[in-house]
Amino acid sequence: MAKPHHAVLPNPLCIGLDFGTSGARAHVIDANGNLIAQAHCSYDIHQWQSWLRALAWLFATLPAPVRHRIKAIAIDGTSSTVLLCDETNTPLHPPQLYDDGRAWIEAERIAACAPRGHIAASSTSSLAKLLYALKQPHAEAPGYFTDQASWLAAMLTGQPGCTDYHNALKLGYDAAARAWPDWMRPLGVKAYLPRVVTPGTLLGAVARAVASKLDIPPACYVRAGTTDSIAAFIASGAITPGDAVTSLGSTLVLKLLSTKRVEDVRHGIYSHRFGSLWLAGGASNSGGAVLRQFFDDAALARLSRQIDPACPSGLDYYPLPKTGERFPVNDPHLAPRLTPRPANEVQFLHGLLEGIARIETHGYALLAQLGATPVKRILSAGGGAQNESWRRLRERLLGVPVTPALHGEAAYGAARLAQYGDKLLS
Repeated sequence: MAKPHHAVLPNPLCIGLDFGTSGARAHVIDANGNLIAQAHCSYDIHQWQSWLRALAWLFATLPAPVRHRIKAIAIDGTSSTVLLCDETNTPLHPPQLYDDGRAWIEAERIAACAPRGHIAASSTSSLAKLLYALKQPHAEAPGYFTDQASWLAAMLTGQPGCTDYHNALKLGYDAAARAWPDWMRPLGVKAYLPRVVTPGTLLGAVARAVASKLDIPPACYVRAGTTDSIAAFIASGAITPGDAVTSLGSTLVLKLLSTKRVEDVRHGIYSHRFGSLWLAGGASNSGGAVLRQFFDDAALARLSRQIDPACPSGLDYYPLPKTGERFPVNDPHLAPRLTPRPANEVQFLHGLLEGIARIETHGYALLAQLGATPVKRILSAGGGAQNESWRRLRERLLGVPVTPALHGEAAYGAARLAQYGDKLLS
């Protein structure tokens, strides 16, 4: 029999797993926050089976001496990517993704019950997707309605039915009152709602069979997670009201630390509880996914170096990968505006980057108009954060300092959540 190697955890480590729109990542940190190991893989966000394969691959890629020292796990996932599951936590349908706007009839039903401007009254909200899922043939005997991060955590612990208050926001949860609101009663969804805890709350140990399969310590425990954009905010180093983080990934996500909670479904604006403060912001469908339709990494780097960020492009684009926008304009019928296209590829990329930056500028201005703490500095996360020409272009339009985040990956923020737990948000 092989000698057990999990009995003692010298210098224990924490791991953050990020399931975003452009891939899955793992960051492992030590007690001082040093990045010890990392892994990355692509996955098909449309298939929950692919989520599990990516989860296993991330662990398998880490060196065994690292895996054997992991004591805590936290997972972040894409906001409002959801599943209706049976009592064994097996999904009854393919995932409903963050940008799925089919539930517009359900959104109207929610709007008739919810306070005016509530984020759950959007066709892309988790609550609208729940009502939509319950109308489908596969919903005869469901057990749980859950989000991406919470489902993966439950697959580790074997204990479904719990989520964090960040992922629960678009399901209608009142983070200020720490309760499901009374206005949801007429919707008849109480039986499907999860128990809600503070992000970082201890959920339980990894199930022994799962720990053995992943080759991690059976004493390893799982903490409640968060959304990918909030994990990126945690990683950034932002701590003061007026600090903001723009995630420049496949989509454009804005998070502003504010003393005031602001929400307005008309503009796709919502606020997450963050200890005694609020993270106000929204997520646009614009972002790196649009750039990928036209340029690869090498072309983006080469052409970006030729852009003069001090000068306007002369183009008026609203770059979207397909029809539909969430923030700062909440319009499922908004079409991309990508013409005229100049023959000069540098000018074309200049126009795309400027168009995304204008959306960012509009977003922060709108937050201030609604009463959020005005933005004082912006930290950039995601793949686009390394583009210096884009940073200078954005700084010109935004009128505040724009710098790279202390740590730009959401996986690092999830690792910090695994390390500090709910104390991180106290």
